[in-house]
Amino acid sequence: MKNFYKIFGCLILLLCAGTMVMAQNLSYKTLTQELQTLQKQLVPDKRVAILKIELKDTLQAKVVVLGETDLPEVKTQIIRFLTDKKISFVDSIRLLPDAVLGDKIWALATLSVSNIRALPDDASELVSQALMGTPLKVLDYNNKFYRVQTPEQYIGWMDAGGLFLFSQNELDQWKGSNRYIFNSMTGFAYDAPGKKGEVVSDLVIGDLFEVESTVRRFLKIRIPDGRFGYVRKSDCISFYDWSNSEPNMKSMLSVARHMMGSPYLWGGASSKATDCSGFVKLVYYTQGIILARDASQQARYGESIDFKMMDNLQAGDLLFFGRSAQRVRHVGIYLGKGDFINSSGMVHISSINPADSKFITSRNFVSARRIIHSLNTEGIVRVKDHPWYTIKP
Repeated sequence: MKNFYKIFGCLILLLCAGTMVMAQNLSYKTLTQELQTLQKQLVPDKRVAILKIELKDTLQAKVVVLGETDLPEVKTQIIRFLTDKKISFVDSIRLLPDAVLGDKIWALATLSVSNIRALPDDASELVSQALMGTPLKVLDYNNKFYRVQTPEQYIGWMDAGGLFLFSQNELDQWKGSNRYIFNSMTGFAYDAPGKKGEVVSDLVIGDLFEVESTVRRFLKIRIPDGRFGYVRKSDCISFYDWSNSEPNMKSMLSVARHMMGSPYLWGGASSKATDCSGFVKLVYYTQGIILARDASQQARYGESIDFKMMDNLQAGDLLFFGRSAQRVRHVGIYLGKGDFINSSGMVHISSINPADSKFITSRNFVSARRIIHSLNTEGIVRVKDHPWYTIKP
């Protein structure tokens, strides 16, 4: 008889638990849909933030909330959403940077051009690149890849060989160091002050490094991973002078023209090869201006220009092409008289004038933005004012 009551009691408990789970399952599909909608509202652009949350129903009375985010405030809102719904749940949301990184949650790119991929795999799609000395926020580690965020907030995976890890204190020391930027299209750092030395690294315009001393006409530089090299001083400009100079449109367009004929590369963002938005981003970066990474992002920021009258456009304006202003697929830099320079196949000059032989009928001109009057607004930040590059009060 005692065994009977024990078995009967267990059956009642299982029935109650099953009823609770079923009650949650009745709204499980709706809850999942609402959670997906909330995630899209909180992080509409997954290229610049991480938010991937899902619910896992179990045979227990509680739902397990799985996923990851790099935004603590967003995790708080997700938890509040479930609490307000009176859902019993287990919080298994991983907050990034991952604890496995310890205090090494910063890095500097160490190659002339470091690749950033969509997934932690050598065969994964190239989504962007980082120039030497670019400060990176480190979020995660998988195999030999680090998930990083660039100064324009773009997120992807970088091979460990392309970066060197730093703590916050170490990064602050770098911010206060004597830095120079490479100001020629391409070049090399040698292990001795002269071209007779062995090559330590190739260099491209925009590479950033510390300078130890001056040896005749050469700078002795320290690459972020600790390697030393010698670079012609005439090919460089001090970080202070570069970042504090007012943007020079003539100089910027000269850089763009010097890239004529350089090849198109999906995800490319250096003078070696670029995609359309990587080309625009690099050209503006030479003037100490950080733009958003992709064309569809760049199209959101800056002063909107009435592009239907060509006379409203100025040299340096960004021209966008696509199905509509909300579905941009391509970007170029306006030169004047209907001409714009862009990377498609290779860097070349096209026209928005239908009567010009350089006009491409498949390019649908949908919007224009002026950058130069919108410095330090959303999506357009001067290097000298970016906290990852400089120490700010």
